[in-house]
Amino acid sequence: MKLSNKQKQFLKGLAHSLKPVVQLGANGLTEGVVAEIDYALSHHELIKIKVPTDDKEEKALIMDAIVRETNGTKVQTIGHVLVIYRPTEERKIQLPKN
Repeated sequence: MKLSNKQKQFLKGLAHSLKPVVQLGANGLTEGVVAEIDYALSHHELIKIKVPTDDKEEKALIMDAIVRETNGTKVQTIGHVLVIYRPTEERKIQLPKN
């Protein structure tokens, strides 16, 4: 899904007050973590995920893998936090038109 800049700004505003729903542990990105992220996206549509690693390349690879595995759309990254969006059937979040 491709988001316009206006839609991304809207989602960033909604995500500002959110706390990370999922935090990766020492085992990194496991199937269980991906399943938990998938479940959280199905329930909330917009979530934050904390990826606590100091290696920038590893962090980028993990974040890209999360987006790919969950079929979500990356809204933004701030430090160790990834904001991801995936609409559900009910479309709880009404995005502005382009």
